[in-house]
Amino acid sequence: MDSRVNRRVFLKTATWGATGWWVLENSSSAWSYQANEKMSVAVVGVGDRGRGYVNKIARAGHNLVAICDVNQRRAESIVNLPPSVRKHQDFRKLLDEMDQQIDAVVVATTDHNHAAVAAAAMKRGKHVYCEKPLAHDVGEARALRQMVNERKGLMTQMGNQGVSTDTFRRVLEQVQQGAVAEVREVHVWFSGFGGSGPRPRPTETQPVPEHLDWDLFLGPVSFRPYHSNYVSAWGSWREFGTGMLGGGGTHSIHMAFKGLNIGSLWEGKGQADARIRVEAEFPGPCPDNYPRWEIVHFDIPARGPLPPVRINWYDGSGEDLAERGILERMEKIAGRPLDWKGGWAPLCGSLLVGSKGVVHTNPHNSMCALLPEKDFPNQGGPPQTIPASGPQPTITDGAADQQQVTEWADACKDGRVPFSNFDYAGPVTELLLLGNIATLTGKPLEFDPVACKITNSDEADRAIRPVRREGWSL
Repeated sequence: MDSRVNRRVFLKTATWGATGWWVLENSSSAWSYQANEKMSVAVVGVGDRGRGYVNKIARAGHNLVAICDVNQRRAESIVNLPPSVRKHQDFRKLLDEMDQQIDAVVVATTDHNHAAVAAAAMKRGKHVYCEKPLAHDVGEARALRQMVNERKGLMTQMGNQGVSTDTFRRVLEQVQQGAVAEVREVHVWFSGFGGSGPRPRPTETQPVPEHLDWDLFLGPVSFRPYHSNYVSAWGSWREFGTGMLGGGGTHSIHMAFKGLNIGSLWEGKGQADARIRVEAEFPGPCPDNYPRWEIVHFDIPARGPLPPVRINWYDGSGEDLAERGILERMEKIAGRPLDWKGGWAPLCGSLLVGSKGVVHTNPHNSMCALLPEKDFPNQGGPPQTIPASGPQPTITDGAADQQQVTEWADACKDGRVPFSNFDYAGPVTELLLLGNIATLTGKPLEFDPVACKITNSDEADRAIRPVRREGWSL
């Protein structure tokens, strides 16, 4: 571990007291600290998700020392911070100027800049917490995984908070123990969430707002004249966003990925020539954006004693999915209504179909059930073989959102590797983003998870590592 991290002696308990990002009701209590007792953290990207970390760092018992955003107005809008917190526009200058003052970095930028910021921080020996998805493309996810494996002292975590709940970890351990027996079929769906469909690129050139660093916003993406649509609707463009597979899948895939030991394929366990086949159905070519609806099939080969499994992914409007009979089929498999009654996207989720039962999760994987419930009377309570994320029960999405950060922050002091560390989150992200390559090329793909190579299409293989703008290599 970097000597800048070793110099600190961390507190054993978290300090609570911060409220919403815009108000710190007892800021002297929430942010007070004694020198060298807390980890010093910078947050890069303080938009919708990022600004929440301003308070989560304090609640986890650590010290916020800097915030950074390419949009200067957004950083300036965060008030009631301690006067010692410095504000930056360029994360590179932040790391240069405050290298000796920062132990860890939270990355909450737009998807296409996640890897650039995370890599720069890790190269300087900083612990990193990165919002999901871990990266914008398959090659970036592989590079981040390699970096963290070369820096064993660094603690990393992806921000998919649902896996911090006791419910997720309890049901996960039961799946791993064979509670539902053989699983050969998985379904993951997002009803009401699809892509924009094909759109023409803006042709109008607009003046760059004074408060925005346009070149820095573009990051590794090829230069083009500024247009507000690239900023306000960045998630709808392939070069900036990752679609629902990146934005939603990185919440919903974990019960299947972890429970069925899919990650072992990335470790080369099993057949040396193991390949993952990916094939997509979608309305038509969509080269710059994401399809209005998509169905993606991931055929996973056997992993030791575990049989092959097909993961079926669906996203689109409720009407698009209903037209294809998807929601009706999911409800029939579950044997109960799909509505989780509240929370984010209550009609979305996942199903693992076993020979002796079914696992039903909400989209965050934060609520999970073994079905039929009468056959699984012991599914509640804290996990028994998997460590809980913290000493107190974590039940709700809100509590999990904080606990995902706290688990990572605690790992930085006690060395216990967080659940969604980059070594795990990298393969998860790779698998999902292969679906985006399938809808881009319109071809079935054969993916070698050890070599990180698509073996049956040179065109698709090039999409694993898109060309990066000069000066933005990882």
